Amino acid sequence: MTSANLNTKRIFICGSALRGQPDHKNLQTAKFIREAKTQPKYRLHAAGDGWHPAIYEVEIGGISIPGEVYEITLEEFDNLASTEPPNMYPADVVLADGEVLTAFLYPQELVQKYNWPDISDLGGWAAYKASA
Repeated sequence: MTSANLNTKRIFICGSALRGQPDHKNLQTAKFIREAKTQPKYRLHAAGDGWHPAIYEVEIGGISIPGEVYEITLEEFDNLASTEPPNMYPADVVLADGEVLTAFLYPQELVQKYNWPDISDLGGWAAYKASA
């Protein structure tokens, strides 16, 4: 591992920071690596009247969430985390190919408390926003 690799990490983006979405700028100079999908063990909701995605892991009934993989500096990651909506937290997600990366998830209990719409079957965040 080179010293550059010690200062970067790979993350999975599947919401408002995707290419073409309004918060993409929050990735700063992060390097796009590839498109990817999670394993089918997550649900996707439109939180706050469609303001941001709310993703959480489930044991049954999950879907594969489409997104993008980026390489980001640790400083840029900290900045990205500071721009995330309240209650979102970094956690591991498992991609379809088995790679484990950090993504920003949302507490399932808050999604249920506010009864935010489940958009899991609409093809991902960008597809949901395009259809809105």
